[in-house]
Amino acid sequence: MATRYYPAIIERGISGYGVIFPDLPGCTSAGDTIEDAAFSSQEAASLHVGGLLEDGEDLPNPTPLDNIARDSEIDEVARILVRVDLPGRAVRFNATMDEALLARIDSTARSMGMSRSGFLADAARRMME
Repeated sequence: MATRYYPAIIERGISGYGVIFPDLPGCTSAGDTIEDAAFSSQEAASLHVGGLLEDGEDLPNPTPLDNIARDSEIDEVARILVRVDLPGRAVRFNATMDEALLARIDSTARSMGMSRSGFLADAARRMME
């Protein structure tokens, strides 16, 4: 799995902290503390990049932190690099599970507009977070 590290700027907000990504326009995150904002930034960046890939768009290359100009209108408190794991190629595999559970998975996936594989991959990602 390929990995990219996108720069993020954590800024002080009215209540809590916001996160902006200079290379990912429209991608934002927030948290009550600087640490919360940093942790939530990874999920935001991963979801944003996933959406770009699903839409067939090219991913922007990360800009080095030193090359990002300071903005006097932002009350900047930190700059961080946010890890984004890019999806690799799909691999077929066999798995065994209770047929009633599989039927529930299929039903739930259908109701969410997902495939069985997509549902199981999403569930696995959430368990590993």
